[in-house]
Amino acid sequence: MNALAMELNKTLEGSSAARLLSKTGTRMYFPKGILSQSAEANEKAKRFNATIGMAYNSGEPMALDAIMDFLPGLSKKEAVAYAPTAGVPATREAWKKEILKKNPSLANTSFSLPVVVPGLTAGVSYLADMFVDEDDKVVVADMFWPNYRLIIEERKAAKLASYRFFTPEGGFDVAGLEKATRDAAKAKDKAIVILNYPNNPTGYTPSIKEAEAIKAALVSVADSGVDILVISDDAYFGLQYEENNLKESIFTCFANAHPRILAAKVDGQTKEDYVWGFRGGFVSFAGKGLDDKAYDALVKKLMGVVRSSVSNATAPTQHILAKAMADPRYITQKAEYAKLLEERYRAVKSYLSAHQAPKGLKPLPFNSGYFMCFECEGFSAETLRLKLLNEEGIGVIAIQEKWLRVAFSSVDKSQIEELFSEIFKAAKALA
Repeated sequence: MNALAMELNKTLEGSSAARLLSKTGTRMYFPKGILSQSAEANEKAKRFNATIGMAYNSGEPMALDAIMDFLPGLSKKEAVAYAPTAGVPATREAWKKEILKKNPSLANTSFSLPVVVPGLTAGVSYLADMFVDEDDKVVVADMFWPNYRLIIEERKAAKLASYRFFTPEGGFDVAGLEKATRDAAKAKDKAIVILNYPNNPTGYTPSIKEAEAIKAALVSVADSGVDILVISDDAYFGLQYEENNLKESIFTCFANAHPRILAAKVDGQTKEDYVWGFRGGFVSFAGKGLDDKAYDALVKKLMGVVRSSVSNATAPTQHILAKAMADPRYITQKAEYAKLLEERYRAVKSYLSAHQAPKGLKPLPFNSGYFMCFECEGFSAETLRLKLLNEEGIGVIAIQEKWLRVAFSSVDKSQIEELFSEIFKAAKALA
């Protein structure tokens, strides 16, 4: 094993983070190679800097006017130079401040400086590299983002262990989560849990009371001697529409919850800032008893994962995000879009309240995010999806043959009634 990896492992020794690391995570480190030497040269090479593999002219990176004309708000360096492996420092610092603004209960809790990754998918995938081995079980609700399967089962050759998302009464199944976590941990006193709220595909966020119960359940598992990595997938953060919704990230519940719990937050600009194609995300760590040295060790291991895969996330979008967060219009414009999405949500709720769903089509609870789901009984969701697509020209998503996901986020409020009327009509014909 590389000496740098051994040094990082020694820093983490005795912590849940060390025990949770996968074989890959244990071996990972950030090399003191070209990048670190270039960083040192940027500081001290006052005469000539012949380190990094970029082309410079008169002290600036070479940049085509044909490209720069489309990036008038960026300098040549911001537009075309490499970003540091962990991300542009100003962007990382600004995002951490945003996390604290949006999650005030973290004010007295230490957590790492966020590391920039190329999208939230990459964030989840890199955490899997660091913590998931082939024989591990990763706990997710039965209604989960399908890409988890591709990441966990196909890339990592691990297994998803699921529990039902909803109780028969329509609330979050806390007991199911606890049981699935205990079962997953039986082999090696280790569990990885992914919590995604607002959830894709359900569009559900736990209530404050349910969030407290989720925390208590996983703390109880940790009390029994199990180390738990709790990954908070916050892709749709900030789009909670009901008063009793948990408004802060579930990450806040676990950041300082138990010495055996390591919390990882995956979030980013993709949906929060309405820039889906920017492919920007962040990963942050927190854990009771971890200090700055431990966070630095985790960050360096994550940097090793980034360096060995994409080298670094794209720089221009990071600089744009940092500038946007400093713009006084940033907050108000985000609020305007969030209001539009809530209006669409209210329109869906109003339609479902005023119209009885046909037999075999059961609306499931939803209160946030982009989506809502129907549970199909007596016919498959795929059959309904194809009927809507081929006969009515309407696109929706079928999941596991059982659920039909409708993204009200992409339909204007004025079209909601027509959309759901067609869904009801098609389902009625299949019942």
